[in-house]
Amino acid sequence: QVQFVESGGGLVQPGDSPRLSCIVRGTDISMAVMGWYRQAPGKQRELVAVMTNDGSTSYAEVAKGRFSISRDNAKNTVYLQMNNLKPEDTAVYYCKLSGPGYSWGRGTQVTVSS
Repeated sequence: QVQFVESGGGLVQPGDSPRLSCIVRGTDISMAVMGWYRQAPGKQRELVAVMTNDGSTSYAEVAKGRFSISRDNAKNTVYLQMNNLKPEDTAVYYCKLSGPGYSWGRGTQVTVSS
């Protein structure tokens, strides 16, 4: 069974730059397309960033210029560097392999507040 274990969230101030981590267990991510998603209170989960196995990336408009997705295949880990956070970035952040059949992890809560 594939598991996604997200970490790195917490209470941060506007303008902070935390980095989220996602350890993937149960499968090798080196050939996988990986994504970071988020779900804000009262809203649907949305895709934030994607990274293919060859290193290509794409971002949602809300993330362009501020967020950066990266991966360390040797550690089976995906990262999301978030810069200049805003209160509207408050959400639970999740990572997942692209494709059907994978269950969501618990996510990591990011709360942006002064």
